[in-house]
Amino acid sequence: MSTIIYPENTSPAADAEAIRKACQGWGTDEKAIISIIGHRNATQKKLIRQAYEELYCEDLVKRLESELSGQFEKAVYRWILNPRDRDAVILHVAIKERAIPNYRVVIEYSCIYSPEELLAVKRAYQARYKTSVEEDIAQYSTGHLRKFLVGLAGTYRYVGDELNARVANSEADILHNAISTKDFNNEEIVRIISTRSTTQLVATLNRYKDHYGSSITKHLLDDTNEGNKEYLLALRTTIRCISDPQKYYEKVIRYAMNECGTDEESVTRVIVTRAEKDLKEIKEVYYKRNSVTLDQAITNHTSGNYKAFLLTLLGNE
Repeated sequence: MSTIIYPENTSPAADAEAIRKACQGWGTDEKAIISIIGHRNATQKKLIRQAYEELYCEDLVKRLESELSGQFEKAVYRWILNPRDRDAVILHVAIKERAIPNYRVVIEYSCIYSPEELLAVKRAYQARYKTSVEEDIAQYSTGHLRKFLVGLAGTYRYVGDELNARVANSEADILHNAISTKDFNNEEIVRIISTRSTTQLVATLNRYKDHYGSSITKHLLDDTNEGNKEYLLALRTTIRCISDPQKYYEKVIRYAMNECGTDEESVTRVIVTRAEKDLKEIKEVYYKRNSVTLDQAITNHTSGNYKAFLLTLLGNE
């Protein structure tokens, strides 16, 4: 469930005027900006952007980029965008704008989003960057990891509750036979994990655990071959995204906030992309796992307007 608290009836023109006023004068009124866009859903934000452009012949997104700074600006920028444009930007940053590409984002979108949502993200990516997601993945990855990620991003998984128990049993055995001999690059592993429907794959993973006494992620390890490290991590991440998305996102946020520092990019990604979807469930999983609320963790690990904005999206008044 969503964590966003927003009024049902708003005036896009009035919101646009208030944001304009907050951006004028000697300094930007960040609190006013948070109080408006932090309490608007995707449809309302779209209408505000349209109203702002009609009133002032100016792009609201670009205006906010120029007025704000730091992690606060990045979070607001991602939040104010159309959801599919936002996802395209996040994907592009993850693949091309980091010293080390963050392939987890590719996996999240390929496995947690519906096939139609993923297709819409890929269209937005092409429109914005004049290249395909698969092309950029291929350019910035190598070997078995490249083959797996390109296939994953290019798959249109079947969506439905149908499952074949015989296939689940058979493919659990296929996976075990390949993994037990450390044949991690076996094409059958890639085929099963990257193409089966979520319902079918979860059934296979459950059969694997029942038959072989452990979850498959614990067997997808290879201390003898450093070259397989990223590829095996990608396999494990895929399985976690498909098996339990909320538990996966909880882990991303937990790892992003620790004694060594805060990975703001990951924290922002999870909160802005899930706030209108399942962030309430993610918050519950986080509390059960850590015995501290996500709101309190954000308070402890962030600061300033960035903290205030994230807390607003978390439903904290």
